[in-house]
Amino acid sequence: MSIPSGARAAESQIPEAVHRRRWAILVVLMFSLLIVVLDNSILNVAVKTIASPAPTGLGATQSQLEWAINAYTLVFAGLLFTAGLLGDRIGRKKVLLFGILLFGTGSALAAMSGSPAQLITWRALMGFGAAFVMPATLAVLMNVFERDEQPRAIGIWAGSVGVAIAIGPITGGLLLEHFWWGSIFLVNVPVVIVALIAMVLLVPDSRDPNPGRTDPLGVLLSIVGLVLLVYGIIRGGQLADFTDPVVLLSSIGGLLVLAGFVWHEKRSSHPAIDITYFKEPSFAAAVAAIALVFFALMGVTFFSAFYMQSVRGWSALQAGLMLLPLAASQMIFAPRARLLVDRFGARVTCTVGMLLVAAGLASFALFDDTTPVWVLCLLFFVQGTGMAHVMTPVTVAVMQALPREKAGSGSAVNNTFRQVGGALGVAVLGSVLSTVYRGDIVVSPFPAAGIPGLCAVHTTRDEGGHSCGVH
Repeated sequence: MSIPSGARAAESQIPEAVHRRRWAILVVLMFSLLIVVLDNSILNVAVKTIASPAPTGLGATQSQLEWAINAYTLVFAGLLFTAGLLGDRIGRKKVLLFGILLFGTGSALAAMSGSPAQLITWRALMGFGAAFVMPATLAVLMNVFERDEQPRAIGIWAGSVGVAIAIGPITGGLLLEHFWWGSIFLVNVPVVIVALIAMVLLVPDSRDPNPGRTDPLGVLLSIVGLVLLVYGIIRGGQLADFTDPVVLLSSIGGLLVLAGFVWHEKRSSHPAIDITYFKEPSFAAAVAAIALVFFALMGVTFFSAFYMQSVRGWSALQAGLMLLPLAASQMIFAPRARLLVDRFGARVTCTVGMLLVAAGLASFALFDDTTPVWVLCLLFFVQGTGMAHVMTPVTVAVMQALPREKAGSGSAVNNTFRQVGGALGVAVLGSVLSTVYRGDIVVSPFPAAGIPGLCAVHTTRDEGGHSCGVH
């Protein structure tokens, strides 16, 4: 996947003081990114505990648990694009500090929640802060590394995203085995404090020197469109019915608003983002690949939680540990993907990576309750390897297509497509699960651990003793 020929990449030199500490800055950025991404999945393993009556939990209903998860996702997805634009305009370091401080505050308040309504409110606040952190980390990275080192740095950044998603269930399982449910949020606070100090001392500020006029209508359209679309996707997955009137109204409404956003941006004299970048086939292919990889990554972690806990009967911690090969392969290969790109080209590297991801998804159809553990580990490792060799090249293509002063906009596009793709992955696979097993599911008082929106299930066996469904 080549860099668009029309890219107006800025090649301004980085101050030597910043250049010398660039790897330390990357560690700080990864530290910040880790807790934000990890928190996207860590709550899943705690839903059964939170549903328990006080003092063990909050006595939350299934609907309240769903909203505790979705409040974060909706606010996060809706504000990603806007947060990236603000970073370009007022300074990425300022936005990063604001986001991590807000995230830490929301985490502390969520840990002390006395009711499900309070938990939902503070989770939304956490999503608000996270939306300002994630795009800023990638934008800062683009401004402290020179162009020839950016692929390596982006590979490490991309690998840390995959690792965070995979270790979320492990972290949650470990905390819940030793502490109360609020510990999954309170653990963020000391990490946030360390991150804030490190950011103040190490991370330089940067912004677009000529941001131009603001585009409030474009920003508003992007927020409304993304929130409606993501809500429709989430709701469709919960209902296992994408033809439901509410789902259709929300999803189609979101797409129409986003179409209006594109129409407005193309005609505006001061657009929030230059839509012409999407006319470049390589740029458009890169953002589509990002969405597809995160469709697979989030879908795999969701489906795996269902399979390992409900079919195999493993604990949340055991299920989380099974995802370690997925995390390890991404951490190993994402920083090295640039070597294959240099030798074979981005197109070949990404194509092979996508084929590995597709093969991994298809293999889930062959799983039953007797599948050997080593087969699962090998599959997760291979799938993570495929994802690593797609995420790095496509992220590089997106980020290097824009000049350095527009790094926030590029990061916003990159992360928005990630989030929408991930939401689709969970919703579609959740819908498939519910459709396949609908006739065999009975409602239990609590959702299955780690799988909000699905009832507690148990495997049944046919006369030959083979797993044949759930009930």
